[in-house]
Amino acid sequence: MNLKVGLLGGGSWGTTVAALVARNAPITLWARDQNTVLEINEDHTNRKYLPDAKLPPRLVATNDLEEAVAGMDVLIVGIPSQSFREILNDIKNHVRPWVPIVSLSKGLELSTRMRMTEIIKDVLPEHPCGVLTGPNLAREIMAGYAAASVLAMEDEVVVKKLQKLFHSGLFRVYTNHDVMGCELGGVLKNIIAIAAGMGDGQGAGDNTRSAVITRGLAEITRLGVAMGAEVQTFSGLTGMGDLVATCTSPQSRNRSVGYELGKGRSIKEIIDEMFMVAEGVKSAPAVMSLADEYQVEMPIAREVYGVVQGESSAKRAFRGLLRAGIGSESEPG
Repeated sequence: MNLKVGLLGGGSWGTTVAALVARNAPITLWARDQNTVLEINEDHTNRKYLPDAKLPPRLVATNDLEEAVAGMDVLIVGIPSQSFREILNDIKNHVRPWVPIVSLSKGLELSTRMRMTEIIKDVLPEHPCGVLTGPNLAREIMAGYAAASVLAMEDEVVVKKLQKLFHSGLFRVYTNHDVMGCELGGVLKNIIAIAAGMGDGQGAGDNTRSAVITRGLAEITRLGVAMGAEVQTFSGLTGMGDLVATCTSPQSRNRSVGYELGKGRSIKEIIDEMFMVAEGVKSAPAVMSLADEYQVEMPIAREVYGVVQGESSAKRAFRGLLRAGIGSESEPG
């Protein structure tokens, strides 16, 4: 393709997406860490985040933000949610008009409860925006396993053009116009994954995990639909698909946080040892605030919120869920 692409973020998922795009178009990846930039350019690796992966030689890295943005035809932003607005403000004087911006981040801005595409519209309102999201574990994709993802944008012409940018080989990319639903699925599943991990850490079985995933999906769907998303989105790749992968894989950061909580460790101790962000921990307060605003019952998410805020323990939270009252499957609880 003739499109020139800039990608902001040198973490595991940003690097993986850059490697995928490099098969179809020239791409420059921006990372803050000069050592990461040198390693990508000289060794074609990013061992901190993807220890066993070899990156394509045509993937170029820089720590010069203007170099990664100016003159690009497409921008991809793989920055953690709480730094997302800051990086957009840093680039807005360098990005060309009307350049599409695609988010890779699965979180909510805590101070505003905004999704990443809402932040893009707020900071760079004239730019088409969307999100690439789905059940995508970076290390599996880099190892060559088949995967599917969704590119969600409101502009049907732009999304069809960009679909070809990401789609390649065993990485299949579908499109969806329900940007809100796709984004919310990626955000909310992180909370449920922490709950599933808490159960696993306490030795709960497959039956328990299946119940958490299924009832968690019901919570995600209730809030999403109340906010205006389409119900069918949550039974697709960005809803059920992402939820299952994140709740069951040892590679999932959010499940891993829950697992350690289930073992009795404190949230501060766990987070202090992590060098990658577990978005579910960051987004939990914003999610509960939205649940209150839209008057949606989310008992699993509320128990997780209590634990990650240090107000409860994983053991107490799970006991509370197991003692929940009986009722119809279509009802909250």
